[in-house]
Amino acid sequence: MRQGFAHHAVLDMAPDADAGAPGAAVTTALCGHWDHPPPCPVAAHHTHADRSGDQVRLRILFATEPHREAEVRQCIDRALARGELRGPGGATTRWRLRHSGPDEPSAHEAEHLGRLARG
Repeated sequence: MRQGFAHHAVLDMAPDADAGAPGAAVTTALCGHWDHPPPCPVAAHHTHADRSGDQVRLRILFATEPHREAEVRQCIDRALARGELRGPGGATTRWRLRHSGPDEPSAHEAEHLGRLARG
C-alpha cells in the first residue's frame, strides 16, 4: 500500500529561468517524460516551486510503497543534481542544487498525500 512522503530542495536559478523545469526533471526521472498518461509508474507525485529572486524552493510530495521510498528520493536527488532540462521548445533551463532531502509532511498536506496514495 502506498504511503505519502515529502521532500524539499533549494536551487539557485536565474530570475528569468523557468521555475517549473526542475519539477519537470523530477517527473521525467520518475515517469520517463514530463508529459505522460496517468498513473505515475513508481510514485504519484506533485512538485511546487516557490521563487525568491535567484533562489527556488521546491516541495515535492509523493506516494509510493514504503520499501521504495529511498529509491524515489534518490531519483529526485539525481534529477535535481543534473542541473538542467531541455524543454519542449529546445531551450535548456539550468540551475544549481544547493540542498535536497527528506522532510516531514505538514498537516495541511495530509489530504493531498492521501489523494496521491490512492492513485
